[in-house]
Amino acid sequence: MKKLIRGIVDFRENVQPAWRETFARLALGQSPDALLIACSDSRVVPNLFASSDPGDLFVIRNVGNLVPPCGEDGINIFDKSEAAGVEFAVEQLQVRDIIVCGHSECGANIAVLRGTQGLGGNLRSWLRHAEPSLVKLHAGSTIECQHLAPHNQLSQLNVLQQLEHLRTYPSVRRALELGRLQLHGWWFDIANAEVLAWEPSLNRFAPIDRNLAEAIMQRVDH
Repeated sequence: MKKLIRGIVDFRENVQPAWRETFARLALGQSPDALLIACSDSRVVPNLFASSDPGDLFVIRNVGNLVPPCGEDGINIFDKSEAAGVEFAVEQLQVRDIIVCGHSECGANIAVLRGTQGLGGNLRSWLRHAEPSLVKLHAGSTIECQHLAPHNQLSQLNVLQQLEHLRTYPSVRRALELGRLQLHGWWFDIANAEVLAWEPSLNRFAPIDRNLAEAIMQRVDH
């Protein structure tokens, strides 16, 4: 807590003046480039590894970067916070991209792999949204991630599973059909400070180097 308080004082005295004009503009409204759904893990800092500024990203963070799926009627019955965030980003903010970002050494995926029976009721209920990924892991991963530890394999499969959950949202489906929205899967390798992107043509998550970055940007432009 002391570090946070000192940081606020430092921001107020040394950083804030340089950003005053930016925040004055943002006070009038926001127009973020993308919705980023990331894990709450303190080691995952999207604004740092994406070098993004205030106003660039609309962010949803939760344990395990999970997206509760909608039912056949398009309504999420139990976990409405994430559903509301997705709908707001797509329908009101008109974001053109949604990114689900998982990461290595994820405590949520470790817990799912080990079994959630001993966890608190709320956490155990929440992590059920990762269980389809566990089923796929036990069935034999269809993506190239076998070189990773099982919990990291699960974490990568979980990113792809949450992209499937996003497609159950009527607003997301409509935007995809109209071509005004794209979905992306990222995975942050903590030990190597490396961001990887899901590349279907390679059937794996690949580091976002300059070449891959250019390929992704060309697809986004189209």
